[in-house]
Amino acid sequence: MSVLRLSAALLAAVSALSATAADRVTGAGFATRSEVMAPHAMAATSHPLATQIALDVLKDGGSAVDAAIAANAALGLMEPTGNGIGGDLFAIVWDPKSKRLHGYNGSGRSPKALTLEEFERRGLSDIPAHGPLPVTVPGTVDAWFALHAKFGRRSMAQNLAPAVAYARNGHPVHEVIAYYWDRSVPTLSKWPGFREQFTMNGRAPRKGETWRNPNLARTLETIGREGRDAFYKGAIARTIDAYFRANDGFLRYEDLAAHRGEWVSPVSTNYRGYDVWELPPNGQGIAALQILNLLEPYDLKSYGFGSPEHVHLFAEAKKLAFADRAASYADPDFYRTPVERLISKEYARERGKLISMDKAMKAAEPGIIPELNEGDTIYLTVADKDGMMVSLIQSNYRGMGSGMAAPGLGFIFQDRGEQFVLKKGHPNSFAPGKRPFHTIIPAFVTKDGKPWLSYGVMGGAMQPQGHAQIVINLVDFGMNLQEAGDAPRIQHDGSTDPAGQATAMSDGGELDLETGFPYATVRALMRKGHSVRFADGPYGGYQAIMVNPQGGYIGASESRKDGQAAGY
Repeated sequence: MSVLRLSAALLAAVSALSATAADRVTGAGFATRSEVMAPHAMAATSHPLATQIALDVLKDGGSAVDAAIAANAALGLMEPTGNGIGGDLFAIVWDPKSKRLHGYNGSGRSPKALTLEEFERRGLSDIPAHGPLPVTVPGTVDAWFALHAKFGRRSMAQNLAPAVAYARNGHPVHEVIAYYWDRSVPTLSKWPGFREQFTMNGRAPRKGETWRNPNLARTLETIGREGRDAFYKGAIARTIDAYFRANDGFLRYEDLAAHRGEWVSPVSTNYRGYDVWELPPNGQGIAALQILNLLEPYDLKSYGFGSPEHVHLFAEAKKLAFADRAASYADPDFYRTPVERLISKEYARERGKLISMDKAMKAAEPGIIPELNEGDTIYLTVADKDGMMVSLIQSNYRGMGSGMAAPGLGFIFQDRGEQFVLKKGHPNSFAPGKRPFHTIIPAFVTKDGKPWLSYGVMGGAMQPQGHAQIVINLVDFGMNLQEAGDAPRIQHDGSTDPAGQATAMSDGGELDLETGFPYATVRALMRKGHSVRFADGPYGGYQAIMVNPQGGYIGASESRKDGQAAGY
């Protein structure tokens, strides 16, 4: 079953009305189920078994970070269509001891042996989506250990043990995961190691079938026993080196050995009294802050959810934010993105003058011209009894990644390098040892200096759009945590791409509206010049945990995926 059909079925009851409409006995609009509440701890992930693993860790005395690592390791096994230890990881942690947020950028760099000239020699104008060329250093394992060193309580071997057991003994494949797995197999099976390790005699596992990955079990066991260097400097690293040397790749032992992620300071904007936090580039999180700044002057509440004004203003704000995203978001070691300027209220006021209430803009130029100086996903969130909250996102990019799977290791390498530009002079231009523009972003919201919400919306360019929409649904439209995620979403597509793989927007792009928006809104948008279209499920995946003002936590999980929020 497609994700579109899932969404349509779940939202059919509200297909013609507004956020106040509902046919549930509670009168809650858009909610497919109630919020989850618990007095001590909460976990929300995109797989029920991963959620249960996180709760087991929390009940055993583990911190929210321990539980997040354990759940992430399990998701790499259970949902390889979105993540794994061949990918990168970003996280925001609320630490109740220091009473502040800590950010970690766990993105890997390009191989030092690969150059822009090599792509030119091969006659390539874009980096391929799959195979060895888009592979960058996987940053996830390093990020686990960095987070654990600062906030962990249990050993890493204990944290990885549940994933090891499920990898060895097997688990049933869930519906949405089976759907995406089946779509990936025809494309990725030609790459060495994929068919042998990620198919059942050449096909994807079907819904309900038991999947085992003994190779991943051994890899995770080794990492738990020997530490991060087992992956970056040990036998695993040497296996990776040999594999890429044998298969026209450039990733080397030296790239792995040199890798380190970094602690970074989250940045924020205040939206109607709520401080919304994102990580700075090379990710795209600040686009969500730019969108919110552009929308703050408008009384969205009075317009109403699903009104032509609500959707139109959102689309126009997105176009302006994404113009800056394409021009200025890049590895800060190579280009200093003017973050403070981009997320300032003053800048939003200047840019907001370009928005017309009556007409959709066809083109959007960046507000800051760069001056050079020298991708599917999983999202999860966990909160523990001591008040620690973790917002964590992890991905291989393009679903299952590059298709490259080294023998005996049980994971697929990310193809995040596809997000580089093969054009000299661009902030995101390919260079050896550089981090690409990144789509995956965790988010957090505080109120009056206290934690309020840990959340994320996975799914490529949908992510900052989804982050902004969740905040708007909660703050402007008064939805509860589950309603805010279940409400039909807006996705604008067609903005200029940071990876240089699309020409500059000149036709206004396309506006995808999920089932649930009134047709009167669609007609009004078309009159304003928007191109509104039907699209198969590009609307992302959401998990969230909110601090309950009455005590404990409130959790919500994405109705469009296989996930679960649960607590104790």
